[in-house]
Amino acid sequence: MSNSKILIYDGSFNGFLTAIFVAFEEKIQVSDIQKNSVSQNGLFSDTETIFTNIEKAKRVWNGIQAKSSSAIKNIYFAYMSESKGVELLLYRYIRKLFAGPSSGHSDYSDGIVLKVGQLAKSVGREKHRMEAFVRFQLTKDDVYFATIEPDFDVLPLISKHFRSRYADQQWIIYDVKRKYGLFYDLERVEIISLDLQEVYSNSLKRSSAFGAQEYDYQDLWNNYFKSTHIKSRINKKLHTQHVPKRYWKYLSEKKEAV
Repeated sequence: MSNSKILIYDGSFNGFLTAIFVAFEEKIQVSDIQKNSVSQNGLFSDTETIFTNIEKAKRVWNGIQAKSSSAIKNIYFAYMSESKGVELLLYRYIRKLFAGPSSGHSDYSDGIVLKVGQLAKSVGREKHRMEAFVRFQLTKDDVYFATIEPDFDVLPLISKHFRSRYADQQWIIYDVKRKYGLFYDLERVEIISLDLQEVYSNSLKRSSAFGAQEYDYQDLWNNYFKSTHIKSRINKKLHTQHVPKRYWKYLSEKKEAV
């Protein structure tokens, strides 16, 4: 009997799908799937490096989508959770999907299906929060700039929303935790990396990267936010449920609260 294998991939979603393709095609006994940046050898497992192949990745994507459109969404969202061991979890989920009935992906009595669903739901919730809580600041270069620090890697998930909503202006949304961002140049969205000397939060300290007019707008918004609050009706517990404190440092209306 051959030893099980640990599949090592480049950390991209297409790389992960390629690893799934290779595992099925070569009938590999998979003990784990790991990013090359964090890979560790198993005591009784060989390793195989998987090189990303877009065509193979597409075949896996299309095959899953043909089985269930909700399953492919759950897989993508759960993958973006960056949860430890998520690759092996999703490999087992995909195996169940292809081995069983088409309704197997919604059988939440199965622990694997339940876990994938929970991860996907958490990522979906974070996606919606980011779409609501992103605050742009206009730079001196006429580019709207926003920094975020989400719990999960949701930048690829919010790209479509902001491209549609802010189609007439150039913008950058930068994830300071993962050190990459999205740049929209009025035609396309590109992935970028920046060497930020400082994190542009809602600090009362002003940055030379932004013009005076930008801070005038922020002050107006901050004053409006305060003037519409009725102190006797403030429910702090409910407010923090809808707007968790971890987002406050990037919200201009929360300058004095941070």
